[in-house]
Formats: sequence, structure tokens, C-alpha cells
Amino acid sequence: MANDKLTLKVAEARPRDVGRGIARVDPADLEKLGCEIGDVVRIEGKRQTAAKIMPAYREDRDKGIVQIDGIIRENAQVGLDEKASVEKTTSRGAEKITLSPITISGLRGERDTRYIGRLLEGLPLLAGDRVRANLFGTRSCDFKVVDTVPKKEVVLIQSTTAIKMEGKESPERKGGLRISYEDIGGLDKQIHRVRELIELPLKYPQVFERLGIEAPKGIFLHGPPGCGKTLIARAVANETDAYFTSISGPEIMGKYYGESEGRLRSIFNDAQANAPAIIFLDEIESIAPKREEMGAEKQVERRVVAQLLALMDGLQSRGQIVVIGATNIPNTVDPALRRPGRFDRELSIPIPDKNGRYEIIQIHTRGMPLAEDVDLEKLAAITHGFVGADLEALAREAAMSALRKIFPRVDFELAEIPYEILLELQVTMDNFMEALKEIEPSAIREVFIEVPDVGWDDVGGLEDIKSRLMETIEWPLKYPELFARSKTTPPKGILLRGTPGTGKTLVAKAVANESEVNFISVKGPALMSKYVGESERGIREVFKKAKQAAPTIIFFDEIDALIPIRGGGDAAHTAERVISQFLTEMDGIEELKGVVVIGATNRADMLDPAILRPGRFDLILEFPVPDRAARLEIFKIHMEGKPLAKGVDLAALAGKTDRYTGADIAAVVKRASMMAIREFLTKVKGQPDEKSIKTFTIKRKHFEEAILEAKTRIPEL
Repeated sequence: MANDKLTLKVAEARPRDVGRGIARVDPADLEKLGCEIGDVVRIEGKRQTAAKIMPAYREDRDKGIVQIDGIIRENAQVGLDEKASVEKTTSRGAEKITLSPITISGLRGERDTRYIGRLLEGLPLLAGDRVRANLFGTRSCDFKVVDTVPKKEVVLIQSTTAIKMEGKESPERKGGLRISYEDIGGLDKQIHRVRELIELPLKYPQVFERLGIEAPKGIFLHGPPGCGKTLIARAVANETDAYFTSISGPEIMGKYYGESEGRLRSIFNDAQANAPAIIFLDEIESIAPKREEMGAEKQVERRVVAQLLALMDGLQSRGQIVVIGATNIPNTVDPALRRPGRFDRELSIPIPDKNGRYEIIQIHTRGMPLAEDVDLEKLAAITHGFVGADLEALAREAAMSALRKIFPRVDFELAEIPYEILLELQVTMDNFMEALKEIEPSAIREVFIEVPDVGWDDVGGLEDIKSRLMETIEWPLKYPELFARSKTTPPKGILLRGTPGTGKTLVAKAVANESEVNFISVKGPALMSKYVGESERGIREVFKKAKQAAPTIIFFDEIDALIPIRGGGDAAHTAERVISQFLTEMDGIEELKGVVVIGATNRADMLDPAILRPGRFDLILEFPVPDRAARLEIFKIHMEGKPLAKGVDLAALAGKTDRYTGADIAAVVKRASMMAIREFLTKVKGQPDEKSIKTFTIKRKHFEEAILEAKTRIPEL
């Protein structure tokens, strides 16, 4: 039967639907409501609001749900997993609406209101609703709908709607932009755990009484900086409508005896008076560091930790006050805080994977005028190690890159850039690729290096080695399902061995570039330190960062300096400890997932035998001295783009350079070029002009002289 009022369970919207004023339901429910796609419906919780109806995505069907974003949920005053009624309604075009800015002020004149009206066009609303306009880039602005004409009806904003902006300070403006669960990408599991620990005790404390258990009192969030710990706390506070208070360490500390503890008590008393409440302790290690590591001069800090422990143990309104602690260095927090009864649950917030990054990029490009060539999935695939904050910075930098292109057209004497120019702006894939050069992944910033622009085409010969490396590194990343199906674990370590100059480091650079994974380069001697334990800590840190930002390649150049054969008297004790640490990291109890270790050496006989067994360096690749065909390939690579004279025969040069390595051939080409430049400058008497430069070439005799010189310099050739 059509035109029924349906009662459906409220679920969160997909990130791409946020701010668009749409509700998604199962197509069967769409039929029951008698609605066509795009019709306006009235959604009722504790309050009524309006939205446009759309069919749910295939994977969200047959669940009896209505998917609405945090703004519509707030307007309808309904929470996730609660019931809301949905019915078809009529709507009229709005003649006039009055808006009051909530999150930003300072909108100027008719021009700004016309621009905001254009962004909100087609949105259904009622007086009293909150609406969001996605401005250029990653910026949003929320408005309160103060009044509509016609009144007390569902109205649609049209191009003819007159928009009036109220200049008065909104009482909600102090709260800033409202964060909902849809504004957090890639952390569905963590949000689900946080909700069951926080929302259930705050909303239904009687459930815990019935079960005869005490509600969770605290939750401890830890993870790398920028991965979303504070964002989760803000979203939970908004979604539960609980009283929210945030504490940061420096605010608590006072100079008078007992003042710091008094401030901490007053915050907990304030939360108790306003229960249900959430107390958020950001950067908790600054408030509650380990007491055993404090000296005698840190009595105030000791008392603050003791006071916090007492307050968390003595919460009377148990279940009505929840404490959330967040830190990116959990091991520095006092262990007494981390026991059940204080922080009942510890949640690790990880670096997002590819799917998580795709969700986050979608969130941060919501308000962007993206060009058709922008491929967000590709961006998600190549941003390994990026946390949410990095991806937000990437989107902002891409928008700034697009903005730079309009600067030449802007008259800087004008008070502001005309919206006509802004509306022409588009963010292209090139802008994102340009922004990628500026933004480094936070998770591995200390050890991150810029991957050189070297591909397989820049490596001459070595076809067998190239194909083996592709299989070992690229296949597990591209076809993980195949490896899971065959129950095969890819090799953890690859050793590149061969005489100097055969291309070991070059191949490692090409692997890093072609496989599009994070690349950490470690020079063996750089890790060695004279202080006991420092070298081992350096190795631990490298592997820890690599695991956090997986998939990662760790490249140890001159690995024989780091892992020599053990057993050499007192001087070798440091080296032995370093080797033991390295062996444990490679094949210890903790599994090395998503990390491939590549070592390069020209002295494999100097390596400790323990490192060469399968399970550590599974694959040992021998780099041969190039044969004639390989030498021809190497010559072609180094000659590319050079102004060669007609008599230069690359095949003949390859024949004359028997036993030359790739590095030797590169040196020959460079030396021949320098000889040609010297001869040319002598000919023009040091005064080259544009016309004469065009006649410059590198001749056959220059290459022959360079080869003869190389033979006298290196007797083995």
C-alpha cells in the first residue's frame, strides 16, 4: 500500500552523502511510501525535519534502515540505532529564508548570501533546522534556519529564493563545526567499539544494572598523531548529546600548593553535576606520566597523577560519567591508570589502510569542485603511511595549488576575489600530484625519504632479477587473495649481492618507485653508536615505523657493515648485540607483516651466516657483470637525449667494453661528454652562442678515448 508512514531504524549515511540533505531507504520501502527517487519526505524523531529520498546502496538493502547524516539526525533529534518515522510530504519553493551562521561569522553583503544560496539550492528544510554549506576546499559552514516564507511548511531552496543573513552572534557558534560519525573515515570498527562502551552506559544505564555488572568507566585511545583520536571523542560527544569537557595538561598546573589538584577536582565535580558527561583527557601523558621516572623536584606532577587515580576510582555516578584518554605515546603513561576499573578498554587507532584512505579522501574533498580526471581511488592507493591529518593537508594543498593558477587574473587592489572567478575553479589530478610532493606521511616522517624517479626502464639488462623482484614485492600487494588462497607467505628479505657498480642500489630505487610503497633507506654505519643500547634502539625504531606504515620496503645499503660475522673479541660486543636485534626483528616472535627487507652488499662473505638462512633473507640475487646485450641496453639508457654524431655505433661500443659494469659504462659516457664539451669550447674560444650550440655533438672518438682512459685507470678492465 502506498503513502504509508514507515518506522525505520536510523543508520549513518555514507561519507559522500553528508550535507546533501538526502535519506536512503530500501527500494521496497520506497515503493511502500509511494515515493519516486528525489521526492521530499518528512522524518520524525523527537522533532520533525525534511530530506530528499533516494534508494540505498545494494549492500545496505533488506535491513529495515533509513540512512541519514549527522545534520539530519540532529534536526530530527534522533540517534543512531533509534527508530524514526518516514512519510511522503509536499514541499513548496521558498520565497525567502533567514539564516544565522553557526560556525563562521563575517559573511559580507548580498554577494556572499547569493553564493551561499547557490550552494544550498535544492535542499528541503523546515524552520529551526541546521544546514551545511560546503565551501571551497575542505571548509564548511553551518547555518541555523531562523525563519522561512511560507512558514511552518517544508520548503525547497530555489534559485529565486531570497536569502537574508542574520548578523547576530549565534549561541551555538562557540561550539564550532559539529562533528558526526560520517566525518571520520576508515575507523568503522573502532567507532563501533567506542559506541558500545560509551553510548550504551550513557543512554541505558539500567541495562548494566539488570546484568549485574558495572558500566565501563574509561576508554584509552592510542595511535600515531593525526589518526583521529580527538576527532572520535568530539564525534561521540556530539552524537550522544552528553555534556563534554576537555582537559589539557598545562591548563591544570598551578603555582600554588594544592591548586593543580583543586582544578582537576572541580572539572570532575562539574561533569558530575551535568551527568551524563564525557571527560576528555587529550595528551594524557602530560597529566599522568610514569611516577617512578619523576625526580624529587616533580612533587606537583606526582600529586596530580595520584589525584587523577583517586577521582577515576571514586566516580559515584558510574556509567553517567565516561573518561576518554588519548595519547600517541602510551608507554609513557602511568601504568596504574591503565588497569581495568580506571581505563576499562584500550583501543589502538591504526594508520588507515587503502579503503580507509579512500573514505578519508572522500570526506575531505566533499566541497571541492573536482575535475573529471581526479581518481580518488588511485590517490588512496599511492598514499601509504598517510594518516587522516596528512590526507586533509593533501586536499588543502591541492586546493591551494588550483588557487595559485587564478592569482595572475586577480586584481589585488580589489577587496576580495570575485565569486565568478572562484566558480570557474577546478581541482585537477595534477594539483593532487603536485601536492603529494609537499606532503610527507606523518607516520614515517623521521625516516621517510623521497623515492628517486627511477623505473625499470632505467635499469639495463638484469631481466631475470627484475622479474624475480616484481614477483616477490609487487605480487603480494596486487594479488593478496591469491597468496591467502594458496596459504603462501611472501619472502621477508631479499639480499642483492655482486661486484661494485653492477646496479644493486639502482635496482632497489626502481623497486621502491615501481611498487608505489613506502621506502625507508638505512645506511648500515649510520645506526652504529658508541652508547650501549642506542644502536639496537635505532634498529627497533626503523622496524617499528616500517610496520606502522606497511606496506614498506626497508633498504639496508652496505649491510655487511651492520651485520658482520660474530665472534671478534671485546670490540665486537656492540656489533653482536646489533646483529641479535636485527635477527629478532626479521624472524622473531612478533611477525613482520607488510614489510620487505632488501639488503645490498658486495662482500657477502663478511655477512653473519645466521642472516642468510631461509625465513630471513629468503631470496639471494646475484648481480652478474653485464654481458654484451646488457651493455648495449645500458649504453642506450645513458645515451638517451644526447646529441650524438652520425658515426657513433652503440653496438661497437658495447663490444669494446668487455667486463665493464653499469657504473663503468655510466662513467665512460660522462667522460666522453666532458671531452666533447672541452673540444667545443676550445673551438669557439670560450664564447658559445645559440647558433653554435646547436652544432654541438659527441663524436665516436670521444667515446673511444674515454674507454682507453678507463682501461688505464682501472687495470682489471
